[in-house]
Amino acid sequence: MAFATAHTVSLQGAVGHLIEVQADVSPGIVATIVVGRPDVSLNEARDRCRMAIANSDLGWPSTKRVTILLSPADLSKSGSHFDLAMAVAVLGASGKVPKAALAGCLFVGELTLAGGLRSVPGVLPMVLAAARRGITEVYVPEPQAAEACMVPGVSVYGMRSLAQVVAQLAGEEVPEAPPVAEQSGSRLLTWRGDDRLEDTDMIDVLGLADARYALEVAAAGGHHLMLTGPKGAGKTTLAERLPGVLPDLDAEESLELTAIHSLAGVLDPAGGMLRRPPFAAPHHDASKASLIGGGTGRVRPGEISRAHHGVLFLDEFPLFRTDVIEALRQPLESGDVTIARGEESATFPARGIVVVACNPCPCGEYSAAARDNRCTCAERARRDYRSRITGPLSDRIDIVREVAPLQAGAAGSGPPESSAAIRERVTAARHRQAERYAGCGWRLNGHVPGPALRDSWPLSGAAQRLLDDKIGKGLLTRRGAVRVHRLAWTVADLSGSPGPGEVELVTALRLRTAEPLMLADLGRRAG
Repeated sequence: MAFATAHTVSLQGAVGHLIEVQADVSPGIVATIVVGRPDVSLNEARDRCRMAIANSDLGWPSTKRVTILLSPADLSKSGSHFDLAMAVAVLGASGKVPKAALAGCLFVGELTLAGGLRSVPGVLPMVLAAARRGITEVYVPEPQAAEACMVPGVSVYGMRSLAQVVAQLAGEEVPEAPPVAEQSGSRLLTWRGDDRLEDTDMIDVLGLADARYALEVAAAGGHHLMLTGPKGAGKTTLAERLPGVLPDLDAEESLELTAIHSLAGVLDPAGGMLRRPPFAAPHHDASKASLIGGGTGRVRPGEISRAHHGVLFLDEFPLFRTDVIEALRQPLESGDVTIARGEESATFPARGIVVVACNPCPCGEYSAAARDNRCTCAERARRDYRSRITGPLSDRIDIVREVAPLQAGAAGSGPPESSAAIRERVTAARHRQAERYAGCGWRLNGHVPGPALRDSWPLSGAAQRLLDDKIGKGLLTRRGAVRVHRLAWTVADLSGSPGPGEVELVTALRLRTAEPLMLADLGRRAG
């Protein structure tokens, strides 16, 4: 029977579907038909596969009818990475490749007309999805073999050409072939300055005790943070140092983040698994598709997903486009992004810490103190500027801090703490959360649903009465109360307390409402 089956993966957002590529070569009207809801790029694959097989001297069945089914047929499919699986399936049906050798194998790669392989984005999530469906051998373009090897339990073959794949499957000597070029999006420039944040440290931040503590709480519990204040007060300085107080990613987090960067096509092949929390700071002119995700053709994750388990810093936040600002509501609340377009729907994780920074007015010189106020903006301009941050959006931000410029002689006593010292406390607090939430679907206080908090980890009686009083007076929404509850647990975790009491709740309320903190009650040094 002139029939063979190979396997590849179709990606729908961060979800991978194992696809059977079934090829039938039989007498009939000479044609090559691809069925199973292929898109334009897959219809073009017919010509790429035919020429790649012919130019590899493997013999295309030019006198037969070739039918290629991508199963399941009700799932829309796109991408050039189907090429290799389609070509191998046709060769299996033609008797050029042993059909038994195709069992348990995954084939990923784009073909050139000469029969060479080209790199494609998303190899890591494809291999992850295939391994969970019992695939044990993976054939990928040579530059992406290291990426595929990140998945345990699979044998990876990094190949340069279709002829090499066929020889390996047939148990023959693998021929030589020209090297495969890396992805066109690979890092080719060295002046980008991506490593500049490695030298930043909290020890450089003088004073700002309230803001430093707010940063520590945000890092420990995964809470979103808003920094407001005049220009030059230190908002950007603080935000850029937040990744430095975050602990290294564990194995699961590292694999998740690396898979997202692979999906986005920005994974550095030479960089290996991502171990440190990422930091992204897109310009305020960024489009919604670049920040949230989307794009033409295949849906790709945006900056908020690429900052998963890390920090997304949105400086000059009111200057972002209105549609971008409002699109942040879902990820700030749920920790993921769902992009729906026609028949396509893709969901990406977005569990990073979002830090937004804004000035009090367009010129950045406004101050409530008359002697310090040098603002030249009209009152209407200030009001329009502040109104860009809508109530529903600000209600989803856990911590609000007003950063004031450091006054002369107000640097505090003794040198400030380093990022390493703060990171130790953050790591210890996260360990407490990991033990508390073991077996649950979340890792940090900032991720815990409100009902679970109330039922399993309630506040003390006095603290709950104080919180209910704030809700009754209209000073907090129900959503805001849940966020204060989460913050209180993080404050308790940082101090080593068994649970949040009244002191921790008061601190959480002050973090939420931008009131000055009482660091002495927490036993913290104010400098």
